[in-house]
Amino acid sequence: MSAAIERLRVLQRQAGQPAAVTTAVAIARASAGDDAAALRRLLGVRTRSRVTVASDAADRALPGEEIAPGLRLIVEHLPFAPPGQPLPLAFARRDESVAPSRLLFFDTETTGLAGGTGTRAFQIGAADWHHDPLHGPGLRVRQLLMTTMAAERAMLDTFATWLRADTLLCSYNGRCYDAPLLKARYRLARMRDPIAALDHLDLLFPTRRFHKGRWADCRLATVERELLGIVREDDLPGAQAPAAWLSYLRGGSASRLRRVCAHNRQDVITLARLLLSLAASADDVAIALPGLHAARTAGV
Repeated sequence: MSAAIERLRVLQRQAGQPAAVTTAVAIARASAGDDAAALRRLLGVRTRSRVTVASDAADRALPGEEIAPGLRLIVEHLPFAPPGQPLPLAFARRDESVAPSRLLFFDTETTGLAGGTGTRAFQIGAADWHHDPLHGPGLRVRQLLMTTMAAERAMLDTFATWLRADTLLCSYNGRCYDAPLLKARYRLARMRDPIAALDHLDLLFPTRRFHKGRWADCRLATVERELLGIVREDDLPGAQAPAAWLSYLRGGSASRLRRVCAHNRQDVITLARLLLSLAASADDVAIALPGLHAARTAGV
């Protein structure tokens, strides 16, 4: 230790620095067992202070139950009774009516908005009018949420069981985005595509036809606010959903991912209300209005 201190003192003299860096103090500290600290002080090395960062990674709770490794199912039954008669689809330029039981409202949350084979759905939300033995008739909301990459096949397989041969898919821009994305994921998983053979009613196009020019845009959030009187509280924008899911996969908090689930839930409920509102614009207004009034009364 003394040789190192003597060497440092020689170097300081050669550099023209004063030799009054108290060697005696350094030796005293070294003898007290603080050799490393004494050397750092002589060298002028700054020590880095450790910063303790509070972490909420312990908050990993998610709604629903795990039905397969890495796949959660969230189920809710809402007091939103279906219309008592078939709904006219004149608003969609279809000369037909559809039984409410045939409708499946669906929406996905994905890892990106660009599409392509690199994009996958990590959540599928769906709503349909269903008679529950315990709660009676109402709107059933089901959501599938992947918590691991490996759960995709189980999610696709489960979603396929929700579809019947006469199911009428109902979405908002789903014909151009959600449905093609899911079809691609079925193909990549080497699974039978259950979507291609189904009829699809995309509510974006009649909404644009009836309301374009009245509002700044026809995004679903705008339609909710302007047409249905729905104002979301603490809503996480869909563009932030990929980051929330990836953060959870890396061990982060589940708080934002729970907000993604709430956002997806409201989307499919809104689709049911929007369909009734559009159907009410057809000739047979009386068919759709009771269901729409019931939804508003129930607060959904």
